[in-house]
Amino acid sequence: MKVKYDREVDILYIRIADSPVEESDEERPGTVIDYDAEGRVVGIEIMNASKRVTRPDAIELEIA
Repeated sequence: MKVKYDREVDILYIRIADSPVEESDEERPGTVIDYDAEGRVVGIEIMNASKRVTRPDAIELEIA
């Protein structure tokens, strides 16, 4: 999993898998979900992240 926050365009992108993106859907305004050919989620893009996510520039990872 890779997480990237671009301050210049205020976009947070979470890449879940390395599969190529086959399709993208804007589930809600400002939130785009990327899918592979089998329909599995491979990425999530959050636009205007600084207004929608608490501290998009800080990442915490929890594995249970």
